[in-house]
Amino acid sequence: MTDHSLKGKTVIIAGGAKNLGGLIARDFAGQGARAIAIHYNSASTRADAEATVAAVKAAGAEAVALQADLTTAGAVEKLFADTVAAIGRPDIAINTVGKVLKKPILDTSEAEYDEMTAVNAKSAFFFLQQAGRHVSDNGKICTLVTSLLGAFTPFYASYAGTKAPVEHFTRAAAKEFGERGVSVTAIGPGPMDTPFFYGQETPEAQAYHKSAAALSGFSKTGLTDIEDIVPYIRFLVTDGWWMTGQTILVNGGYTTK
Repeated sequence: MTDHSLKGKTVIIAGGAKNLGGLIARDFAGQGARAIAIHYNSASTRADAEATVAAVKAAGAEAVALQADLTTAGAVEKLFADTVAAIGRPDIAINTVGKVLKKPILDTSEAEYDEMTAVNAKSAFFFLQQAGRHVSDNGKICTLVTSLLGAFTPFYASYAGTKAPVEHFTRAAAKEFGERGVSVTAIGPGPMDTPFFYGQETPEAQAYHKSAAALSGFSKTGLTDIEDIVPYIRFLVTDGWWMTGQTILVNGGYTTK
């Protein structure tokens, strides 16, 4: 039987230090999650992770910050082992890790391609693998991709192209883990109002994206508000279990697929 609540749940969030991941952690703690493992990538986000841990604890949940570079299978395996040791077996595993590069195909180097593949595709594959091994029966797994999976646009080949495999990983994992009642989904937001977006865009491109969506005038900046994405993720790991194997594309708060 599916539990339509976060109360008492143990959660791991990859990329949970700040931005969308940090907001998910705070929201889930407020919704009654028992414990949350907050992954962060490097020393540069340690302070953000510690601030999120403090906020989660203030909301009444246990919390731990765990550092790892998830571009190797061993690091992902260790992250889950450390999570189990610190707070117990997770019921919910969420992966928000990603890297964006806006660059023409003709200008993209092999090193850039390899890094994009490692961060966006390889880490997602092994996160799903370890989540499939560790989440409890009837658990939930959700990965962040991008609405560019449904777009026809230049310059994001190495970004959307290395997120695209995750859509298939999601479908395959849903079939393979389903016998244990485990739901696997992905969600692809449109351009979000976070530093993740602004670092790659010129002022002209920023202005375009802030006016491109039909509902741009109803968000804070014209971009997707991360506060509008959190309820989708909460839904997918509680009431939306039956959507297993699906990727939901969201742009400016409007579901496009």
